[in-house]
Amino acid sequence: MLLLTISSVLVVVAIGIGLYYKSAPVLDHASWWHLLSSSEWKPLKGLFGFLPFIMGTLWVTGISIIIALPLCLLSSFYITEYAPQRVRKILVPFVNLLSGIPPVIFGVWGVLFIIPLIQNHIAPHFVEFSTGYSVLAGGIVLAVMIFPLIVSIVCEVLNTIPKELKEASLSLGATKWETIRKVYIRKATPGIIAATVLAISRAFGETIAVLMVCGNNADVPHSVFDSGYPLPALIANNYGEMLSIPMYDSALMFAALLLFIIILLFNIISRVILARLERKLAA
Repeated sequence: MLLLTISSVLVVVAIGIGLYYKSAPVLDHASWWHLLSSSEWKPLKGLFGFLPFIMGTLWVTGISIIIALPLCLLSSFYITEYAPQRVRKILVPFVNLLSGIPPVIFGVWGVLFIIPLIQNHIAPHFVEFSTGYSVLAGGIVLAVMIFPLIVSIVCEVLNTIPKELKEASLSLGATKWETIRKVYIRKATPGIIAATVLAISRAFGETIAVLMVCGNNADVPHSVFDSGYPLPALIANNYGEMLSIPMYDSALMFAALLLFIIILLFNIISRVILARLERKLAA
């Protein structure tokens, strides 16, 4: 069992080493700082600036979490605390059904409904013109995709909270909503953070749906109505088509390495914060 556990961990290490090895030509051609800070993406001239793709990834992921997290928390509280049993039996299967829908379906839905909504009804109130293909569209589609993941985990966490805590709070005169805010959220905070971490990790790596609605323009987004080009979309769009260009395959492998490092660092930082929070709550 120990050997199998170590082997599964070594797979992650092997992926990182393999991506670094494949990225070596572009790293020899330019420094890490230049690759990360430059906005010039001209493969034919040997210029590979990854700043637009990094910012596109962060914009889309950030928007999706900002939209999804409040909705998911309120939905979870309703399902576990307020919904009648008959309603709960209907809602839970439908929420779980969302997680089984293929990403390409979400992408088509985004093209048919979200893009026109942004172009014709939302963007005109803020900017002069927008095609609708934007980081906002990608964030909305991603928010819907990660919705069932967060709701399912948070509901499970809320169901593990001892009923005695709720009854003690209610017996002291607190309302149900005050009990949720002062007792449930405090007790469930580590689980909520864990659910958010898993959702963000999925959002970072989502490809097809985001590729279809973000616009795929290699420029740094300056507003939610600008188009973006996340790292997964860059890899999926170009790998296998333009590999005859010198160092282009190495640049795409560097994009994969960047995505790997971003997710790894995010998970490590989240685990540290979660461990400190758990110690603080225990104390």
